[in-house]
Amino acid sequence: MVDNKSKDESNTAGSGSASHVFDTVKENLVRAVDQMANVQPQYAQAFSNLQLDYIQTAKNVIQNTISAQKQLVGSWNIMSVSTIPYAEQFTRQTNENTNNALKAVDINNKLAINTVDAARENLRIYNRTVDAVTEFSNNMAKVCTTFSTAAAQQQQFAKQ
Repeated sequence: MVDNKSKDESNTAGSGSASHVFDTVKENLVRAVDQMANVQPQYAQAFSNLQLDYIQTAKNVIQNTISAQKQLVGSWNIMSVSTIPYAEQFTRQTNENTNNALKAVDINNKLAINTVDAARENLRIYNRTVDAVTEFSNNMAKVCTTFSTAAAQQQQFAKQ
């Protein structure tokens, strides 16, 4: 683990048990986050494998269902599908509906990806904000410490 504390931070944080408690809490939280980060690739791979299996299963169901229907219609010796009235119109409308649905799915996918990217950017902004607030708080603590030390020295000087 990398120690990011500067000398000023270690001096102003105080010594003894309070500092040790904060260090212990920090180390434990970082270990917990690291553990979650180590498992994340396994989760991502498991979900990816599940998606690939789902896609293959969907394709298999479609192929088998259509094949069974073609065989069933063929065994009934009904007129050919190409001679059924409106077959060409049905085919054209089906293609048009499929194309429209695929365009809508593509737009939805782009929206979802943009949403995830925006969330990532918001996390980066939040992280920079936390850094700035922490730096400000540390500077305020240093000023307060300096002020109280100067006031105590001034009181000692005034008593003499």
